[in-house]
Amino acid sequence: MITKWTAERMPDVTGKTALITGGNSGIGFEAARALAARGAEIILAVRNEEKGKEAKKRIKADNGNAKVTIMTLDLSDLSSIRHFANQFLQQYSSLDLLINNAGVMVPPHSKTKDGFELQFGCNHLGHFALTGLLLPLLMATPHSRVVTVSSIAANSGEIYFDNLDGEKGYSPMKFYRQSKLANLLFAKELQNRLEAAGSTTISAAVHPGISNTNLLSRGSGKEPNGLLKFLVKLFSQSAEMGALPTLYAATESIEGGTYIGPDGKDAKKGYPVKDRMGDVLFKAHVAERLWSISEELTKVTYIFKKR
Repeated sequence: MITKWTAERMPDVTGKTALITGGNSGIGFEAARALAARGAEIILAVRNEEKGKEAKKRIKADNGNAKVTIMTLDLSDLSSIRHFANQFLQQYSSLDLLINNAGVMVPPHSKTKDGFELQFGCNHLGHFALTGLLLPLLMATPHSRVVTVSSIAANSGEIYFDNLDGEKGYSPMKFYRQSKLANLLFAKELQNRLEAAGSTTISAAVHPGISNTNLLSRGSGKEPNGLLKFLVKLFSQSAEMGALPTLYAATESIEGGTYIGPDGKDAKKGYPVKDRMGDVLFKAHVAERLWSISEELTKVTYIFKKR
């Protein structure tokens, strides 16, 4: 009989440093709590410091020995990302695990501080910039990992290279799908480039299926209405279950470039397994074009130095 993988089977990660964006709620919080319970030092990179402190308190209530630090990061602001990265590089001498988890979902058409469409700007470009700025430290940390959270919404996603800012027409869900496909393409292209550089750092992508999180606040940070919450609960799994693909990719022996999602029907719920859609959705020419445009827009150039 095949045993389903759960957080209880996660290896010990004592001494590892894990940075999680959006770790104050939902999947990010559950991942942070589980990693802290296994001994990792957790850095919660959050936009709202008060919510970060509340998350830290909850993790410490579960595990009094947990090492948790709160750092402020706004992924919709490139200057905030640069400031955060500079601070992080000054304070930490290694980074074993970067979990690109934070995101916004289906907000009304709006822009980041730098003029990018909010979902593409926050979900993809913000994480692209952050990872690039932290790459020297990641590559200097043997066998480090970057885990980027995508979504099954990526399955029907498309990159609108002629309308990235949504000015020629905007659909909240279409642009969410675009941002999540961008997450997947980025994760797999990052792996290709790390491999070419001979790095021991690996990059993986995950998706949580349909999970009950606060993503449906539409970027406002507010609770979704009662009916919506009821419907989501009916058709989704818990954030704790939704975090399992992230935890599996973060701690188990996997190949770089792997895409992990739930094993249930249509990958909506269940326990973590490799999802073949990662290979189906990856198109090298699209990923390379996206990479080039992302460097141009963020003004973050990736430097892959061989060790």
